[in-house]
Amino acid sequence: MQRRIFVLALILVSQQCRANELKQLLNVPYGSHERQVLDFYPAKSDTPTPVVFYIHGGGWRGGDKRTNPKAFLDKGISVVAVNYRYVQNAAADKVEPPVKAPLSDAARALQFVRSKAGEWNLDKKRIGATGGSAGACSSLWLSFHDDLADPTSDDPIARESTRLYCAAVNGAQVSLDPKELREWMPNYGYGAHAFGLPNFQSLIDNREKVLPLIHEYSPIEHVSKDDPPIAMFYGGEEPVVGASPKDPTHSGIMGVKLEERLKASEVDVVLVHPGRTHAKYRNSTDYLIDRLLK
Repeated sequence: MQRRIFVLALILVSQQCRANELKQLLNVPYGSHERQVLDFYPAKSDTPTPVVFYIHGGGWRGGDKRTNPKAFLDKGISVVAVNYRYVQNAAADKVEPPVKAPLSDAARALQFVRSKAGEWNLDKKRIGATGGSAGACSSLWLSFHDDLADPTSDDPIARESTRLYCAAVNGAQVSLDPKELREWMPNYGYGAHAFGLPNFQSLIDNREKVLPLIHEYSPIEHVSKDDPPIAMFYGGEEPVVGASPKDPTHSGIMGVKLEERLKASEVDVVLVHPGRTHAKYRNSTDYLIDRLLK
C-alpha cells in the first residue's frame, strides 16, 4: 500500500512539473489547410487552467491570430489564438456558403483544444471565446449554436463539445439577415461575401433563396435559454435603433438588438457602449478574467 501511495505521489508531482513547464506552441495544425493552425500560450499552474479562445477579426477575409496573452497568463488563464480559412479560401475549395469555412474551422479548433486538455493542462469546461468584428460574430455563433459534437464519430476530436463557458466580444455583428439589419440601420451594407454574393443589394435581392443559410449562420437565430453568459463591447457613437451610424458594421445598435433577444431568453448579458458603462467591466479582458476565474 505504501509503495502504491508513493508511486501515485510521484505521478502527481510529475504532472504538476509538466504543467509548470509547458511552453508556448505556435502554428499547431488542427486541420490540413495552411490556415488551420493555432497558437497555444499556457499559464503556469499546478491545476488545469481556464482558457481564452481568441478568434481574430478581418471580415473573414483577412487578419491573423497574433495577440498579446499577458493579461490572461498573469491571472493563470491560458490562451489559444486561431487562424481559419478565409471566405476566399472557401470559394476556391467550393465550400458553400463561404462563411461555413471560418465558422466550422472555429468549431473544429475548439474541439481540438478540448482534445488536448490533458496534455496541455486545461479545464475543458471553462473556455471563453473572444474576438473583434468577424471574430466576435464567430464567437457568438459558437456561443449560441447547438453543440456540434458527434458522439458516434470515429474521430475523437469530433466527439468533443463546441459549447462555451462564456464569451466577451468587441464590435460584433450579430446577424447576417439584410432585412432586419436594414430595419435596425438603413445604411447597413456588410455581409454579402459570407454567401458568395458581390454586394449587399444582391443579398437583399436573393434573401429568400439564401434564407436557410442566413438562419444557420446568424448568431442571433440560435439564441436559447441554455446559452452561456455573454458580454458585448462597442465603441463609436451611442446606439439609436433606426439611425444611420457612421460605422454600421460595428455599431452598438446590433448589441442592443441582441441584448433584447438574450434577455427575453433569460441569458445573462452585459452590454457596454458609448452612453452605457459598467461598474465592473471596462472591456472584454476584465469580463473574461472575472468569469473564467469564478
